[in-house]
Amino acid sequence: MAFGGITAVFWLLVLTQVHGGASLSSGTADGMERWGYVEVRPKAHIFWWYIQSLQRVPSPMKPWPTILWLQGGPGQSGIGLGNFAEIGPLDVDLNPRNLTWLQKADLIFVENPVGVGFSYVDDLSALAKTDLQAAKDLTELLKELAKEIPTLQSSPLFLVGESYGGKLAAKAGVLVARAIRAGTLELTLGGVVLGDSWISPDDYALSYPWLLEGVSRLDDNAVGKGIMMAVKVKQQMAAGQFVAAYTTWVNLLDMIDSRSGSVNMENFMLDTTVSSVLSDSAARPLLSPGNCQAANNGSNKVSDTVNGFLKQKFKIIPKDFIWQQVSLQVFDALANDFMKPAINEVDELLSYGVNVTVYNGQYDVICSTLGAEAWVKRLKWDGLHNFLSLPRKPLHYCHPYYLTNGFVRSYKNLHFYWILGAGHTVPVDRPCTALYMISSIVQSPAN
Repeated sequence: MAFGGITAVFWLLVLTQVHGGASLSSGTADGMERWGYVEVRPKAHIFWWYIQSLQRVPSPMKPWPTILWLQGGPGQSGIGLGNFAEIGPLDVDLNPRNLTWLQKADLIFVENPVGVGFSYVDDLSALAKTDLQAAKDLTELLKELAKEIPTLQSSPLFLVGESYGGKLAAKAGVLVARAIRAGTLELTLGGVVLGDSWISPDDYALSYPWLLEGVSRLDDNAVGKGIMMAVKVKQQMAAGQFVAAYTTWVNLLDMIDSRSGSVNMENFMLDTTVSSVLSDSAARPLLSPGNCQAANNGSNKVSDTVNGFLKQKFKIIPKDFIWQQVSLQVFDALANDFMKPAINEVDELLSYGVNVTVYNGQYDVICSTLGAEAWVKRLKWDGLHNFLSLPRKPLHYCHPYYLTNGFVRSYKNLHFYWILGAGHTVPVDRPCTALYMISSIVQSPAN
């Protein structure tokens, strides 16, 4: 397979009926890539893209894994960000990525929730208005992909979500696990991976003042004010006032921005800021351009590449459709659920015996490691005490090997990775560490 070699591509178009709607797919003649649309419910069309690894190694003891990547936001495109800026086989200049996750697993990029990227709705009323609906849509998609992609029958599937995508991965993971147990979905769920994920907004909010004081970005007065605002977020969430909690949280970020010298909430070690986003009370902070520096540095180039190269490659995109890196309509449709936690879903996954992995970048603030550690300690899982009592193991993945790249703690089916030197987007900041980490998580035969 020559990834992206348009002249070498033979186009296959298949139109079938699924769940009362249409499924349209295409791909390369060698079967190494497939892509398509699935109408997961009336007027709601999700786009997916499967890429098979050239390093795929047959192993009876270790089946070759598949990673399904879910981007954050909600409203960011995985094809634009996750693929070109983080883990895909090519960068935005269409040059091979040296440390692509395709070396360790097959990849599926899904434009979810519906309305993101190449996904679309026939009517805005069909946008997902709850996280549960977005998770149901993804589960319906997987029922079709289990038939569309032959390798999924023998390949363990790992749902990997970053930022808000991690929250959706947890919620979808529960529905997928239930469907598998009920016999309505035939595939193997290898695990759910939560990368700097928006699992517990109040725990993250409470961590901001302490974290930023510890790195000299907030003084005592600002810390006191920040704690009061974070406590208010927690109280509003406990009362079910999630829209009010969102407003308070945005005000907290605005206060931090003004009192910290505009600290970068995705990586406090970077000088670039997101102050222009946070100054507006209607801001959508997890959609900020600073969320992924690699994409931000060439956002116009990403758009040109996707709307030019990829649209020509796929051939099934509606003629006048314009891909956008971020969908504000998708974010706003899910506004009522934005501050709702997903700790219970993580607990349910653990109770089913599903492998759950949490990884967090050291320099992230918006979904801080302190916050992630706090929500993990709130789990009701019966193995939590033993998990917390274990020492961490240092990771020495990358040259020079005497340096520590991070730490990991594992007990039964819960795993936590602390990644040093990384912010909110670990694959961007520490690509080598991220590659070997994901290889260990999915138990790739290519190790």
